[in-house]
Amino acid sequence: MGAHPPTDLAELAAAILQAVITVAIAGLCWYLHNRYRKPYLGWWALAWGLYVLRAGAIISFLATGTWAWLYWHQVFTGWVALGLLWAALSFSRQTRWRRGYALLALFPPLWSYVAIFRLDDFLLAALPAVLFLSLATLLCGWVFLAYDRRVGSTGARLLGVAFVLWGLHHLDYPFLRARGAWTPWGYYLDVLFQLAVGGGIVLLVNDDLQRGLQALLALAGELQRQDDAHDALDRLVARPLTLPAVRGCALILGADAGAARVVRGAGDCAPLQGHAPEGRVHEALARALATGTTQVPSEDTNGITLAGRRFAYVALLPISRAGRPVGALMLVGDARDPFTALDDGFLAALGQQVGAALENAELYRHLQARNAELARLSARMVALHEEERRRLSRELHDETAQVFSAVKLELSMLRQSLPPDRAARLDRILGSIDTGIRSIRDVTNDLRPSLLDDLGLLPALRSLLAERAERTGLAVTFDAPPELPPLAPEAELAIFRAVQEALSNVTRHAQARAVRVAVALDGALLRLVVEDDGRGPPAGADPERLERAGHMGLAGMRERIGALGGRVHLGAAAAGGARLEIDLPVPAAAPAGRDA
Repeated sequence: MGAHPPTDLAELAAAILQAVITVAIAGLCWYLHNRYRKPYLGWWALAWGLYVLRAGAIISFLATGTWAWLYWHQVFTGWVALGLLWAALSFSRQTRWRRGYALLALFPPLWSYVAIFRLDDFLLAALPAVLFLSLATLLCGWVFLAYDRRVGSTGARLLGVAFVLWGLHHLDYPFLRARGAWTPWGYYLDVLFQLAVGGGIVLLVNDDLQRGLQALLALAGELQRQDDAHDALDRLVARPLTLPAVRGCALILGADAGAARVVRGAGDCAPLQGHAPEGRVHEALARALATGTTQVPSEDTNGITLAGRRFAYVALLPISRAGRPVGALMLVGDARDPFTALDDGFLAALGQQVGAALENAELYRHLQARNAELARLSARMVALHEEERRRLSRELHDETAQVFSAVKLELSMLRQSLPPDRAARLDRILGSIDTGIRSIRDVTNDLRPSLLDDLGLLPALRSLLAERAERTGLAVTFDAPPELPPLAPEAELAIFRAVQEALSNVTRHAQARAVRVAVALDGALLRLVVEDDGRGPPAGADPERLERAGHMGLAGMRERIGALGGRVHLGAAAAGGARLEIDLPVPAAAPAGRDA
């Protein structure tokens, strides 16, 4: 090479400005690396640190004219390009280091020595280095643009465009900047690209944090729901599929990697259900269970292979209960690990929350099973209670009432042979027997109304209301359609008992003068309303609260209606008094028959 031309002070000032800005960008990347502890941020900090050395070398060359500084400037330039490319690959694909990559790092020092100290042809010396630098920079742009297409990232888009333009800008070096043109504007253009890359890195970290938050929300949205364990697991593995570029999710359970199995799979992981992790995934699972930290399996040049398919990444989030690992949540897809931006401590807390949610879902499943058992027991007790009432009703009707009737008949025959003074006394006895027979008839009707079995719900209700109006003096009104759809005997009996209990409560507690009973169809529901004009229920009353206060009739009503899938609500009527409202699902099929 010939002698170095006199130093241009404008060029020197531009180089110093570039060095200052590069130091700021390197410091920013180092701060982000210390803050988030992610490898790709460390590689960016190292690459920009090399850029600072490159800027120092060119400043030294411009100030002293020593060719050794130009040599190091060229070496650092090549290493910066490789560092930026490696940072991009570490971010996008989480590519792992291989010793063969070191051969690329030998090109800058070897060719720079040949170009600076052995070749006199400037174009021949500069062109390979420029092509190497431009190609590495263009590859950076391609990596980020490809990532943006998969995920949709503002930071990746800015970095991709900036690196592509910067790579094209490098091609003008042998023809313009090295020959004195664009001085110092070439430096300023490099500074502009550096600022764009720095801004892109900040946006990329922000996008990364947002993706991590999306991953968190996608999981946490299902963690607090109380539902069947099977449904909870299905939703848990399905929600991450809404994340960009996530193609599959699997839940792996087992405290030991050797015994772990995929218990749920969604998306591309659905074929893995029931299988044990293998190969690199098994090794990463063992590390995740041992360390309690998120793991990404080491990959070959084509990604990770699972069930005969290849993925760009596989991420394993450990799940723990009571501080012990119980499995992992595995995500696979076309872009990088969505958890990578989140702190390890935060991920550990998320894994514990997932484990607690799974435990809650299991407990909820057991609770549902226990509630179902209690509901069946309650229904059985109601059935036994009704059977006992039916037995007592038959015994009173067939035995006790018949005995009273026989006694009355015998006394009536005896009266005909008695003198008038004694006949009057016997008439009083016969009156008492009639009262007893009526009482027995009332009791038998209350125990098991024969009209309900013989004629159906509406006639039985009309008879009940007429009898209560006559007995108590209440003004009773009844609103009902001409007929009702066929109801199961249990439903008819539950409605009849509810009206019976409501009227008893009105008589005993309400101090009412009038009561209205209404039966109507509201879609698929049969709605019963009983309203009175009395003093009304206590404030805030409901069946459960009144049951605890000793109102066992309402408790029985709630159990009967609840066993059939209905609802009981007791509140104040609009015009004063109490309002009892019962909704009961109308069965789709007619009952098989009535009890005799």
